[in-house]
Order: sequence, then structure tokens, then C-alpha cells
Amino acid sequence: MGVSGPIRVVVAKPGLDGHDRGVKIIARALRDAGMEVIYTGLHQTPEQIVDTAIQEDADAIGLSILSGAHNTLFARVLELLRERDAADIKVFGGGIIPEDDIAPLKEQGVAEIFTPGATTNEIVTWIHTHVGPIPA
Repeated sequence: MGVSGPIRVVVAKPGLDGHDRGVKIIARALRDAGMEVIYTGLHQTPEQIVDTAIQEDADAIGLSILSGAHNTLFARVLELLRERDAADIKVFGGGIIPEDDIAPLKEQGVAEIFTPGATTNEIVTWIHTHVGPIPA
């Protein structure tokens, strides 16, 4: 089974969070690592993010959340992916997420959480290891 092309990642800022410097750095690092990155911009709803991921045939969704609404937003994205038969799209995230919330998020289906201080190299390596193009 060969890889059918670059890993495709939708990178999104859900909710009311207006700070996007970090997510732009991540998007650039993923592109530099050979991935196709679709950055949806600020203030996206979970519905818009999932629609984009499905339309773009994404392998993963990376959510950047600094607003404190991570539990609600991650849960809604995962729920919508299941409803749309797209649960094979891996969801990972980063931002200001309290340590106590990480295990419950992973139990819900979030593949990985990167907290402040994670390097772009760690994120790229994790994606290369855990995410790949979905077989046709």
C-alpha cells in the first residue's frame, strides 16, 4: 500500500478566538514538511471546519483553541465527523488546554493535544507517524 500523495491537513481556528499567529506558524511548518495545508481562517464553526475537511479530502484536522471552549468545540467537530461518516479524519489540537482536560479529550477521540512549548518539529513528526493519506 503506497502513499497516494501528500498528507492533507485542514488547520482551523474555531470559535471566537482571534489570535492566529501560532496557527500560521504551524501551517507554514506543515507546508515546509511537504504537507498540503488548508487554513480556514479565524472564527470558524465546527460545521464549517468539517465541511472543509470533507470537501478537501483531508487526512487530518488541526484545531488551535486559545479561548477556553476546547471541550465543546472538539466534541462538536468529532460528533460532526461521525455523523458525516468521516471519523477516519484524525483530529488533533493545540493551544491553551489545561492538563486535566487532555485525557478526557483523548477519550472522546482527539488523537493528540499539543500544549504551549510543543515545537513545530514535534507536531510534524507526530503527523508523519500517526496520520497518512486515507487509502482510496
